Amino acid sequence: MTLIQRCEKNNGKERALALRDAIELLGGKWKICILQHLSYAGTMRFKDLQQEIAGISPKVLTEELRQLEQNLLITKTVNNTRPVTVSYSLTTYANETRDVFNALLAFGTKHRKMIMKNNYAG
Repeated sequence: MTLIQRCEKNNGKERALALRDAIELLGGKWKICILQHLSYAGTMRFKDLQQEIAGISPKVLTEELRQLEQNLLITKTVNNTRPVTVSYSLTTYANETRDVFNALLAFGTKHRKMIMKNNYAG
């Protein structure tokens, strides 16, 4: 195997690992919803997020937010109020996910139209 072939093979492995990391980071039922709400709203309190995302339990929301924070996609701010409130916002780094979401939205819209067309045509 030549040096070029080895590099291409390793590059394929690196790409596969990078894709797996991205899927794990954004995967699941709620993470993209959370990031999308924060993207539109800017900053949201925990209760507001919970109300906006129908069907998410406080326990699951807490865990998802913790994972997003650990992965540097959101910032948690504890506000010195009575009672204490916690708010969340996207990090600058997380703004890069907007292109991913827009691509998913475009694909999803196209796919829905194709499926509807095929269902009504057959």
